[in-house]
Amino acid sequence: MAVPLVRSLEGYETNGNFDEYTSGGKRIEAFVEKVSANLSADVLRMRQQAAMEHLHQLGITFNVYGHDDGVEKVWPIDILPRVIGGDEWGTIEAGLKQRIQALNLFLDDIYGEQRIIAEGLIPKSLIASADSFRDVCRGQRPPHGVWTHITGTDLIRHSDGTIYVLEDNLRCPSGVSYVLENREVMKRVLPELFSGVGVAPVEEYPELLLKTLIETAPERREAPTVVLLTPGVYNSAYFEHCYLAQQMGVELVCGDDLIVQDGTVKMRTTKGLEQVDVIYRRIDDDFLDPECFREDSLLGVPGLMEVYQAGNVTLANAPGNGVADDKAIYAYVPEIIRYYLSEEPKLANVPTYICDDSKQRQYVLEHIHELVVKPTNESGGYGIVLGPIASKAELAETAAAIQADPRNFIAQPMLCLSTVPTVTDAGLAPRHVDLRPFILYGKEIRVMPGGLTRVALREGSMVVNSSQGGGSKDTWVLTQ
Repeated sequence: MAVPLVRSLEGYETNGNFDEYTSGGKRIEAFVEKVSANLSADVLRMRQQAAMEHLHQLGITFNVYGHDDGVEKVWPIDILPRVIGGDEWGTIEAGLKQRIQALNLFLDDIYGEQRIIAEGLIPKSLIASADSFRDVCRGQRPPHGVWTHITGTDLIRHSDGTIYVLEDNLRCPSGVSYVLENREVMKRVLPELFSGVGVAPVEEYPELLLKTLIETAPERREAPTVVLLTPGVYNSAYFEHCYLAQQMGVELVCGDDLIVQDGTVKMRTTKGLEQVDVIYRRIDDDFLDPECFREDSLLGVPGLMEVYQAGNVTLANAPGNGVADDKAIYAYVPEIIRYYLSEEPKLANVPTYICDDSKQRQYVLEHIHELVVKPTNESGGYGIVLGPIASKAELAETAAAIQADPRNFIAQPMLCLSTVPTVTDAGLAPRHVDLRPFILYGKEIRVMPGGLTRVALREGSMVVNSSQGGGSKDTWVLTQ
């Protein structure tokens, strides 16, 4: 006889962590009881295997560099969804909209009048020394004043139940294709979970993404042409580039497919040149235009920035907006919200020490064994040092790096990520998770319900990045 999921959670030890199933309140408890009747540990393992086989057949992969056993990996999914109550999601959604609106105003100001610097709320030196600040964008205002077309904001829940913003991803955030594919896989391998349960849909995201891009096109074109610009097949997110272009019904292009002519960007087609109005670019600033940024770039389009600065093409996201997700600037986001919106932040920041500040740096050096140290411009979990579990040699090396280049580091307390039951060979076990919701900014701000739940598949690990052994879960926002 199959053991129901509720009974299989007997003996499930959370080790004092906030668990999204067992600590999530009555609504989550009701969800677990409602959907568990026909699920045993054996059934879950079989469905888990079916999910991975399905992803392999579909060719849904990502790239990991530097691994001896190959670069291309099947996208890892755990089939027990992460569940969020509708009321809690409403609070999260409101906080994300507030945050993105404020960051957009910040970018408009930083590349314009710089009022926030003049009034002493952010040190001028911190902006000027940011690797992602682009002098070429000074005085530039993108079409419709939108800098942050697509954002992926990483959230975590601490053991006390508080949700924190861990970081903002405003350049080329990835992962949304896996949100959509995870939902499709779940419908295939665990269709009974959806019966009688209201789950907010995510399938309309490509349509909303295209709508957002069209809404921010230069006004002179009635029927704007949108393309997705990819670095090519060797990029770790190439699957996503292909997927989103196909889902939106737009052309997937490389830099060689585009040219600048007569003050516009044009795409080579079998019928001749066609004007392009919006470029959803998945290429970093440095490689966008060899005439403006890196001269050795073979990925971008020569002359592209001149067309952009003339207002004849929209680049999503806008060049230069990486300064707003610099991890040192992150520490100022609560003040940014207060300054531009005259509101208190709806979502909390993780307390952050800026090593560029001498007093804060001294505290970090004295307490480095207690803190998480992060480079201000790295992503993917690279360069992070977890003080409580680092060796003395690692801590000494990190301290020396901070003293040599303090602007390049921040430090934060080591928060304990919440957990979600996850299918393992030994049964259900808690694994740490974070959440990356995706936010679109066109004529209005739209938030995809849920987002990408990333899960640390290794026991005890809090590194959720897929490039370092993490996986994902479908994220369900309950609507009833």
